[in-house]
Amino acid sequence: MAWHIQITECPRDAMQGLSTFIPTDVKAAYINLLLQVGFDTIDFGSFVSAKAIPQMQDTAAVLDQLNLDNSRSKLLAIIANYRGAEQAARHGQISYLGFPFSISETFQYRNANSSIDEAFETVKRIKALSDRTGKDLLVYLSMGFGNPYGDQWSNDMVLQRAKELIGEGIRYISLADTIGIATPGQIESLYGLLSDQFPETIFGVHLHSRPEAWREKIEAAYRSGCKRFDTALKGYGGCPMAKDELTGNMATENVIAYLQSQKIDLGLDMDKLREAMDYSLKVFG
Repeated sequence: MAWHIQITECPRDAMQGLSTFIPTDVKAAYINLLLQVGFDTIDFGSFVSAKAIPQMQDTAAVLDQLNLDNSRSKLLAIIANYRGAEQAARHGQISYLGFPFSISETFQYRNANSSIDEAFETVKRIKALSDRTGKDLLVYLSMGFGNPYGDQWSNDMVLQRAKELIGEGIRYISLADTIGIATPGQIESLYGLLSDQFPETIFGVHLHSRPEAWREKIEAAYRSGCKRFDTALKGYGGCPMAKDELTGNMATENVIAYLQSQKIDLGLDMDKLREAMDYSLKVFG
């Protein structure tokens, strides 16, 4: 059935690492096209330090130019600390606050300048804020399949962190393969463990991949019962930490084609999707 598969289109992730600043009206025009396709959610921007991520300094201005009148999509904004959550929560158009919570201590410091324990306390504060302001908090388990720093990692560590988050009332968790190292076997094993142990939690995947490996990863997630996929048109973006220009987001058009091959009607406006893909050349060059 169509309704149970949810695709989150991630223009924010696609744009954030670009050094050339994309004009605000170009960003907004692109996202307005994406809003007409019919994705479940659009990860449209982030309320983070302009010094850390210069490309996202105009997120509030972009939001002002978005037209949600004829869109079924919900908006998601990434935040990295409580201050960013407060900024995002002021905007009624935003449904989800997305917080990256790392399994790797090193990456948690690099990404948000805090320890894992400090980040967990931040999650608790943001959860209370999101409850007060009518938002849903989605937590990404960054470095969810391992890390390049030699920090300890295991399925049990991921399960324990997920259990702690769920204990605080977190309903949405996304397994993030930040550097594109997850194998299909890892994806099936970890997703299966989490969904079996916490059946009331909505788990998604935010996978990065080299172009030749995308299908086996998406297939592994789908076979494991995953119904929530993060993608970006043409596979733009990915984590700059990967230091591999060929490792990017899962290309939306590939994931759609795979799901359609499984006889799933996603209910998307494919004409608007093609229009957005054409316009993406203006955004990304």
